[in-house]
Amino acid sequence: MIRLPLLLAAATLAAPVLAAPTLISATPAADAKVTAPSRIDLRFSERVMPRLSTATIAMTGMGGMAHAPMPVTGAKASVTPTGNGLGVTLARPLAPGTYRVDWHVLSGKGDHATGSYAFTVD
Repeated sequence: MIRLPLLLAAATLAAPVLAAPTLISATPAADAKVTAPSRIDLRFSERVMPRLSTATIAMTGMGGMAHAPMPVTGAKASVTPTGNGLGVTLARPLAPGTYRVDWHVLSGKGDHATGSYAFTVD
């Protein structure tokens, strides 16, 4: 009987170690209305692997009308110098519309995470 509580305690204590990276902040922020950004910045809870972490941007609406996602061309994602972020440099500022950022990261511990969020350019 004493084994079950010990097993549960060990599993509970080990859970934070097994956690995948999480998005801590983003610029532009989720659901924000911004003016023509030329860069997207994502910060994560831990360092991410440069070769296996990326982010893409797609326009999902223009002029108040939704449409099929159109990938933003010329965007280049790279891990920030601190190692816990992704910066996406855009070839040109974004036109007015609604955009979705999709990201995928792999931590140095081998944990991966994916996510997305949207923002609007006025």
